[in-house]
Amino acid sequence: MAVTIKQVSGRRELKKFIRFNYQLYKGNPYSVPDLFDDMLNTFNKRKNPAFEFCEADYFLAYKDGRLVGRVAAIINHKANQTWNKKEVRFGWIDFTDDEEVSEALIRTVERWGKERGMTHIQGPLGFTDMDAEGMLIEGFDQLGTMATIYNYSYYPRHIERLGFTKDADWVEYKIYVPEAIPEKHKRIAEIIQRKYDLKIKKYTSGKAIARDYGQAIFELVNEAYTPLYGYSALTQRQIDQYVKTYLPIVDLRMVTLITDAADRLVAVGISMPSLSRALQKAHGRLLPFGWYHLLKALFFKRRSKVLDLLLVAVKPEYQNKGVNALLFSDLIPVYQQLGFEYAESNPELEMNGKVQAQWEYFRTEQHKRRRAYVREIV
Repeated sequence: MAVTIKQVSGRRELKKFIRFNYQLYKGNPYSVPDLFDDMLNTFNKRKNPAFEFCEADYFLAYKDGRLVGRVAAIINHKANQTWNKKEVRFGWIDFTDDEEVSEALIRTVERWGKERGMTHIQGPLGFTDMDAEGMLIEGFDQLGTMATIYNYSYYPRHIERLGFTKDADWVEYKIYVPEAIPEKHKRIAEIIQRKYDLKIKKYTSGKAIARDYGQAIFELVNEAYTPLYGYSALTQRQIDQYVKTYLPIVDLRMVTLITDAADRLVAVGISMPSLSRALQKAHGRLLPFGWYHLLKALFFKRRSKVLDLLLVAVKPEYQNKGVNALLFSDLIPVYQQLGFEYAESNPELEMNGKVQAQWEYFRTEQHKRRRAYVREIV
């Protein structure tokens, strides 16, 4: 039978859209489910501040009366304006191993974009860089992270069959926590701190760090990430949301700020224990017992041996000057004390030598690669 595509209408169908991913990957040891309530807010046009400059619709695919796929069609008008492009994004795409299904989903996004004047289709991408992006093409036997997409190995084959080519690749590393700070790394940190009169700042209160540097952290992210693939600057409403949502809950021992002599923020490093196993146990739900698994992973003594590097940002004029060494000279003893074995870098653009150079003094293993695809709309 032919594939039927239905546009999501109403909360009930949106829940089906979200839950399809849970169903497709049920029992998969590597997939990490999103939190259901977070996804509801992400797709809600009133609650997600990205809709100030994005438009989107969501689609479900049915075959033989059975739900077999989903996809979001997104236009980020700010990114298109920034990069002088007319691209529609496909995001949150999932499908069974059936070429009719994947083709129907992509053609739907393509038509949707063409009706709105777009000339190219790209993805998988979300509304902004703060959403998970890139289709996994290597590392299918590696545990995912809460910040990334996991997909079956047949996905890239389906997409490439439809004429898509590489637009950008991200690589991911395991970065092993050393027994001691590498001597050269330590020496660079000391020199840089003296040369530029930099200070390490630590906080013990989430409210205090949000009050003093919450705005500055995400303004720094805008500065540091501007040149990166497809980036569109965070709006004030987005910044307010991230400050309110995330800073009060992170373990502040694993947050390091670097300021200059005038107390201006020049670098930030935010990391946290991996929530991957906890999210798997929670099955995407906080209730009735999902909250326990997440709190255990964050705060209990017997936490994961893996940590996630959520955010590292350095002011452009301080990049390639060793400021990253100062950040991690402060963080490594914390990682050692808390018993972490290695960190997940999360996605780094393969051509971003500035980011990858910071790992040169550590033992690393590149274990995943993911790709954004692009194709002209026909």
